[in-house]
Amino acid sequence: MENKQSPLGYISFSIFAWIVGLLIFFPIFWMVLTSFKTELEAVSIPPSFISFDWTLENYAEVQERSNYFKFAMNSIILAVGSTLVGLVFAVTCAWAMAFNPTKRTKDALLWMLSTKMMPPVGVLVPIYLVFRDWGLLDTRFGLIMVLFLINLPIMVWMLYTYFKEIPTDILEAARMDGATLPKEIIFVLLPMAVPGIASTMLLNVILAWNEAFWTLNLTTSDAAPLTAFIASYSSPEGLFWAKLSAASTLAVAPILVIGWFSQKQLVRGLTFGAVK
Repeated sequence: MENKQSPLGYISFSIFAWIVGLLIFFPIFWMVLTSFKTELEAVSIPPSFISFDWTLENYAEVQERSNYFKFAMNSIILAVGSTLVGLVFAVTCAWAMAFNPTKRTKDALLWMLSTKMMPPVGVLVPIYLVFRDWGLLDTRFGLIMVLFLINLPIMVWMLYTYFKEIPTDILEAARMDGATLPKEIIFVLLPMAVPGIASTMLLNVILAWNEAFWTLNLTTSDAAPLTAFIASYSSPEGLFWAKLSAASTLAVAPILVIGWFSQKQLVRGLTFGAVK
């Protein structure tokens, strides 16, 4: 029987969804609003929403004090670089687990996922010492390797679940036609899995862009991304909320724009199967 939702239930659910959405969006709205205030108005009580002197001086001072484009370029290189490197390993690993499973495949997947539950601070000291001895501190290459490794379990899990929905008959037909393993993956598997790969890449870019723990502990200036750019506005003299909000707005704006325009593709890749 078809389950029809009553009008009252639909309205109640819509109101609840709007409330949750507004609660999630409000901190971002308040951050952007505060970035256009003076430092005095940013901490005034009661706070002012519209009736204040709008100013762009915070953005001017942030750009004058810090080279925003340098930090932004580092974030782009780290996010895209770690995603591309991770994709090479994740595709091959997910292919092996999805189409050539063993009795230990599920155990391996659970073990990979369990590494995400470990507090990063637990391995900070050994990784820091390795980076120091190998000359990888404050380098883009070192951070790309760290970001790629910490997000690899999620990439493997997402691609594994997506590959599992692809019929093995298609791959077997390609083998019967003489396709080698590299050709099978590149010309048969990857074109069918484009939505899943795209959503995996988008999610990994977002995770790498927002990563703060490792970027703050393993960089100082040369490879510092936008997370370090934001942290630089926390000083012993206190928090300058207006300038901190301006720096935060500049840091999150690119990834918000990407997320907004790619949300349909991201949801489609996460929820739909490979073969319709």
